[in-house]
Parts: sequence; structure tokens; C-alpha cells
Amino acid sequence: QVQLVESGGGLVQPGGSLRLSCAASGFTLDYYAIGWFRQAPGKEREGVSCMSSSDGSTYYADSVKGRFTISRDDAKNTVYLQMNSLKPEDTGVYYCAADFDYYCSLYATTDYDYWGQGTQVTVSS
Repeated sequence: QVQLVESGGGLVQPGGSLRLSCAASGFTLDYYAIGWFRQAPGKEREGVSCMSSSDGSTYYADSVKGRFTISRDDAKNTVYLQMNSLKPEDTGVYYCAADFDYYCSLYATTDYDYWGQGTQVTVSS
């Protein structure tokens, strides 16, 4: 069964950190571009970060650049999103997604083949 399972969300104070994990099963992430997306209440889903499968190039939304880092561990078939200096506006449900392609996109959500169920991140004092 093909599955992506996110974990690591929670409640954190502004300025704090969280590391999200996205574990794949039923397929190998090596050949997939990976994206992290988030959706805040009443807002559209937006791309946060992505990593291409071809050369590991990484991309970030301007709002998280310098604070978030995407990485992958192919041996564990897992992708991570390290989030530092969190702000209240980072609150939302975070989703990982996999696209059987060389290149990733922060915008073309319909390109992604598999999606996780999401994990809630709440940044609040």
C-alpha cells in the first residue's frame, strides 16, 4: 500500500522549532521529487519547500527562507522539514507530497502523485 505519513507537528511557542517527518511506504522516494505544503484555516494550500530528485536542489517560499530546511534520508525512505524561528503565521496543517519527476514545484500541486494526511503545527504563546 502506497502511503506517506507525516509526524512531528504540535504546539510550539513563537521562536521555537519543530522537525516534521514524512515516511514513505509502498514505494521508494529516491525517484520522487518531494514537496512540503501547508494550509491555514480559511486559506488556500501553499507550497513551503520542495526538493528535486534529479540533483537534490531545494526551493523555499520567501516566507520561510532562512528558517526552514528540507532534507531527505533515502536509507530511511523519509523526508524531513526542520522549522526554526517559528512564527504564528506558520500555523497550519502541513502536508508532504511526492511527484514521480525529476523536478519539484511549490505551485503545481496537481503534479504530485501521493499526499500524506497532514500534521497540525500551531505556533502560539
